[in-house]
Amino acid sequence: MSGQEPEQSQALTKPAFSELQASALVESVFGLKVAKIQPLPSYDDQNFHLHVLSGDPREYVLKVNNTESSRNADLIEVQSRVMMFLQAEGFPTATVHPTKGGSLTSLMSLDSGSETKSYLLRLFTYLPGRPIAQVPVTPKLLYEVGKLAAQMDRSLEKFRHPKIGSLHRGDFIWNLRNVPLLEKYIHALDPSKNREMVEQVLLRFKDEIVTKLNHFRECINHGDLNGYNILVEASGEASGDPAYRVSGILDFEDMSHGYYVFEIAITIMYMMMESKDSLAAGGHVLAGFESVIPLTAEERGALFLLVSSRFSQSLVMSAYTCQLYPENKDYLMITAKTGWRHLQNLLETGQKAVEDIWFETAKSYRAGAL
Repeated sequence: MSGQEPEQSQALTKPAFSELQASALVESVFGLKVAKIQPLPSYDDQNFHLHVLSGDPREYVLKVNNTESSRNADLIEVQSRVMMFLQAEGFPTATVHPTKGGSLTSLMSLDSGSETKSYLLRLFTYLPGRPIAQVPVTPKLLYEVGKLAAQMDRSLEKFRHPKIGSLHRGDFIWNLRNVPLLEKYIHALDPSKNREMVEQVLLRFKDEIVTKLNHFRECINHGDLNGYNILVEASGEASGDPAYRVSGILDFEDMSHGYYVFEIAITIMYMMMESKDSLAAGGHVLAGFESVIPLTAEERGALFLLVSSRFSQSLVMSAYTCQLYPENKDYLMITAKTGWRHLQNLLETGQKAVEDIWFETAKSYRAGAL
């Protein structure tokens, strides 16, 4: 995902290359002959899954960034370097395939008649597996996802790059510290119970989170570990049911400088979406995360509101972006299909009761009960 200020979003152009054009770009820019190509769903960029005629590997993903993201070459460079760094650290991330000139990116400029539009191209190795959204999610898998999120943030403490400052993204709407910016987009929601819930979360965030940010431990966040950005593959049978392990981590477009508690809150929110028992899911994810990075008392105290805030971000921005790109509504509204129900359930259950579920579940792991 990604998001911009309203005036930027109106200028943002989502790429619209045909499969034939994309194939030609892969050959001219990266020197690979495409045998088969098909589009992949995307929020505001354009992605293609392709097979090439020779080489190892033979499957890749072509990513074409939107016009707004393409203006920030430093950020794209850092995102690519982070993926390569994490792979070297043993994480299942893609490899960035260089251009014929040896660069990680290529800027493609097109004259549309009235203006010239530029798009950054990158080619990634294709990662095997199924999105976690498409498999039965077990407590063990939730624990592993939480653990992976913490391990990734911990490893990124060692990441160094001269352009790392580009991860301080200011008013980037998907950074949890910028939840108050949702007020600029909330008009996308009609007056309703849903809008009232978001307004309640926004009010609490400004009162209870903004003043506490300096108490949270800083780090680099992936920022978007949702059910389609985590790939899994079968790892055998467990009690007669298929067992899965994480085989891929996708989409580093929402990376930014943040806090450990942001990463776990975002991960809990998305794993709640994939679980039959959504409230219980948070405890298993938290247990995995805290097996690597235990949260402080201040961070634990903010977790409920941060999870509610991420639901609010996703739901408001989905509604807003649908107004800009109605043709992409099916993909943009994935969270909204059940997200409002999850947010309502969180708020109606209440912070104390939800925390009891999460913290007792996490405690049971430490005690060896799970």
